[in-house]
Amino acid sequence: MEVLRRSSVFAAEIMDAFDRSPTEKELVAQAKALGREFVHARLLRAGLAWNAPERAASARGGRLAEVCAVLLRLGDELELIRPSVYRNVARQLNISVHSESVVTDALLAVAAQIFCAGITWGKVVSLYLVAAGLAVDCVRQAQPAMVHALVDCLGEFVRKSLATWLRRRGGWTDVLKCVVSTDPGFRSHWLVAALCSFGRFLKAAFFVLLPER
Repeated sequence: MEVLRRSSVFAAEIMDAFDRSPTEKELVAQAKALGREFVHARLLRAGLAWNAPERAASARGGRLAEVCAVLLRLGDELELIRPSVYRNVARQLNISVHSESVVTDALLAVAAQIFCAGITWGKVVSLYLVAAGLAVDCVRQAQPAMVHALVDCLGEFVRKSLATWLRRRGGWTDVLKCVVSTDPGFRSHWLVAALCSFGRFLKAAFFVLLPER
């Protein structure tokens, strides 16, 4: 009961931070909360189960749900452009999902490639898709504990590489500006135009040579 109470308090703090200028610590906490929701949605879509205790307190309502819904929708559109890039990610990277360090190093290596030429919301969405793709691979191969490691890895990358960029934009809610139509079939907003040329670069990111372990 005490664990649930603390989780509820923590979730309330995360939600409150969406309504003001967030600190770096809050941005990282939000990145992980969004990561859990994003991964959970992709696992459900793949017909896989994953139980994250933290989700019970923070999964529903408010700005967190709104931001996550937009990230998922933009992710859907990005997958429509390059459907094969975010599937069987572990196989594309030629890695085993039985080692936490290998899985997290792979995510960080791809993240470094994605953001080497700057930061955009399209690339942030792409990072979450890669993490979710790896999570699906891990659960399918009976390694659900790796999902928590991937979410933590997302938070650490945000802390080191994206927090300053996010703070300049007022936090995660800035992504809400990316959607200019409520029609799911409307394909002409900024993400589609921006990522038509980004696809080849992203595909190349999966050929990062990781050291053998």
